[in-house]
Amino acid sequence: MNDFPTAPDATGTAAGKTWPHERSELRRALLARRREWSAGAEARLAADQVGERLLPLLGQLEPLSLGLYWPLEGEFNAVAWAATHKLSGTMQLALPFARKAGDHGPASMEFRRWNGQEPTVKDECGIPSSTGPVLVPEVLLVPCLGYTREGFRLGYGGGYFDRWLEAHPGVTTIGLAWHCCEAAFEVQPHDQAMTVVLTEREVIAP
Repeated sequence: MNDFPTAPDATGTAAGKTWPHERSELRRALLARRREWSAGAEARLAADQVGERLLPLLGQLEPLSLGLYWPLEGEFNAVAWAATHKLSGTMQLALPFARKAGDHGPASMEFRRWNGQEPTVKDECGIPSSTGPVLVPEVLLVPCLGYTREGFRLGYGGGYFDRWLEAHPGVTTIGLAWHCCEAAFEVQPHDQAMTVVLTEREVIAP
């Protein structure tokens, strides 16, 4: 992991802000912070800056397959970025399909090969997905609501990514986050560290 290019953090976000300790409150605070930040001028450039850092990182990793995610409001649009760079012509792409807990068992997630076309199906969480065969991507882009400098992420509380990553420890993970959402939180046993975390300002290689 030390081979990845890194840049010093010029401002230090977590040290300069007090975040709630309880995770549900922290998620609400991060969502509010992201909404506030998204309305500012800096946010309009941030997506391009993330994309500019992400492309050479993938060039260094040279994956044959890449796991994406369908973006929720406020997240980096990895799907649009992949389409802009025509990645479907150079590697296999995959989208997650999440299943809620039910008679079939606990909540789970799998990745399905995706051809880059407009999805015609949604998973059980209502998020666009793919009907392709199951694929375990070599590199996975992971959305981060919050993150730490040690490479841990905070999502929305469903645990889908953490469970999938625990079952697939050999996958290289790139957490995608906004610099303003660096946070401090206690790491729990189920939390899975990212290989790297990438923001519009830096690449963090724990």
